Formats: sequence, C-alpha cells, structure tokens
Amino acid sequence: MVTSSSLAHWTTVIPSDAPHPTGTAAISDRRYVLTLGCPDQTGIVARISSFLAEIGGWITEAAYHSDDDSGWFFTRQAVRADSVAMPLSEVRERFAEVAADWGPDTEWKLTDTGEPKSVVLLVSKESHCLIDLLGRAHRGELPATVSAVVGNHPDLEQLTGRFGVPFHHVPFTAPEGAARGRTRVSARAKRAAFDQVEAIVDGYSPDAVVLARFMQILPAELCEAWAGRAINIHHSFLPSFVGARPYHQAFARGVKLIGATCHYVTADLDAGPIIEQDVTRIDHSDAVVDMVRQGRDIETLVLARGLRWHLEDRVLVHGRKTVVFN
Repeated sequence: MVTSSSLAHWTTVIPSDAPHPTGTAAISDRRYVLTLGCPDQTGIVARISSFLAEIGGWITEAAYHSDDDSGWFFTRQAVRADSVAMPLSEVRERFAEVAADWGPDTEWKLTDTGEPKSVVLLVSKESHCLIDLLGRAHRGELPATVSAVVGNHPDLEQLTGRFGVPFHHVPFTAPEGAARGRTRVSARAKRAAFDQVEAIVDGYSPDAVVLARFMQILPAELCEAWAGRAINIHHSFLPSFVGARPYHQAFARGVKLIGATCHYVTADLDAGPIIEQDVTRIDHSDAVVDMVRQGRDIETLVLARGLRWHLEDRVLVHGRKTVVFN
C-alpha cells in the first residue's frame, strides 16, 4: 500500500531564479500538473507512470496517498511541459481513456502552469489579509494575478488602488425600517447586493474567490456556483468557536492556543473542507486585544499558504476532507 508518509514527500522542485509577477511561469519552469482521485486498486501508479513515459513526460514531482478509511487513492504529478511534444488537449484526450478504467467516480484534472490564473478578493473593513495577499501578488509570490477586490464597505479602496488593482464597492446597507431606528439589512437588499457581487466576480472568471475577512455569509447558491474556488479564512482553529467573535469566545473559555483555519466555502457555515490550519500559544496575561493582534498574524500566513496550494493544484477534495500535497 502506498501511503502519504512513504511517498508524498518524494518531490524535486526546480526553483525559479526570479518571481513572475504576471502569474505565468518561465519556459524552463512551466509544468503540466495532473491531479487524480479514484477508488484505490492495484496498478494505478504503474499505469500513470507508463502513460507519462509514453508521452515523454519528464516528472519533476510525484506525490501519492492511499486512504484506508475511504478506500480512495490520490495523486499529484508534475512534468516539464517542454518534455511533451504534443499539445495539452491531446494529452487530456489520451489520459481520459486511461482514467476511464478506474471507474466513473474517478476525478482528475490536467493543468498548465503557463496559463495565467487570477484571484478576486472579497473584503470588508479588516485590512491585514488584503495587504498581505496584495503584497505577495505584487512580489510575484503567488502564482496568480489579483484581478479585483470587492468590498461591502469603501474603507479599503484607497489601499487597493495603491497596487493598481480595481476596487468594486457593493454596499450591504439598505436598511429595513430605518425610520423606526432599525439598521438590519433586508433580505431583498442583501440578495440584490450578492447578485451584484456575483456579476462582478464572474466577470473576471477567477480561479479563486477569497473571502479575506469579508464578514458576510455567502448564500447557498453562490456556495454552489463557486464550489471548489471560494476560500475563506476563519479566525479560529475550527471546528472550535464557530461563527462571530471567536477570540472573545476563546478568551472566555481560557484557551492556551488560538489559531486560524483556511477552508473551502460551503453552505454549512464554517464547515467546508479544511485546507490549512495553524496556531500560536497565548497565556493568562493576554487580553482579547492581544489575542486579536496575534491572531491576525496567523490568519495571514494560513490564508496565504492555503491559497497558494489551491492555485498550484495541490489540494484534492474528497467529501468533507482534503488531501494536500504541499
């Protein structure tokens, strides 16, 4: 049996000499990346290796995981694009015939790192995740371009503009019964706002939609439309302290570790498949404000890691869980 501990780290990464701010790879760095999940059975690794050899594929990374609980097999393979003489479309056609032998539930994808990827960020008023991701993209540390930022408040528009990224303000502020002193946004107004957000985001056809402390719950229809692309950072080590004000919840509970969770967004609040998590230690002398400050550092790191792994096709989702070949 092949396990993640035995083979998942048999990787050779050929580093780039310089960042690529446009999100595209240099010719020497360009890779075709194959990811696959299928019912586990004998001969999968041999068949994939044979296929890649047949097309002349020069393997630079190969990671595998066989999950005993689900009976599922996962792999991520990367080959030098310049080692394959045929177009990627033909490679896909040929591999589809191979994958068909592993059953109709088999899921696979073949991507080209030379094809530019894009990200749209959804924000509110908190700036730390936005600043971090814009900075990483600007330095060429993300394999994608930040195409746009959408905010339900205008507070971060000037900051976004400094990086030359378009900012779209979509207010969620139409009050219901404002004359009677209530400020709750009506369901109709919120639906209209989300329709506008959806139109803006889909106009960019992004590879990832990142809720960078957006502080709004996506409606179920958007969760479905952006399934596998919508990524959230929750300022809690899920599944603990779900929902709002998790640091206050953690403080009240007297925890000694606080953390953050990067996960895919689903209709179940804060319950989507987890991509990455991390924690930091605190003690009795830390107030809520100290926990929030330290938590922001963890949030930025966890979100950046999770987003990068998603963009590099290192995350395979199966049910409520993920396999991450990082």
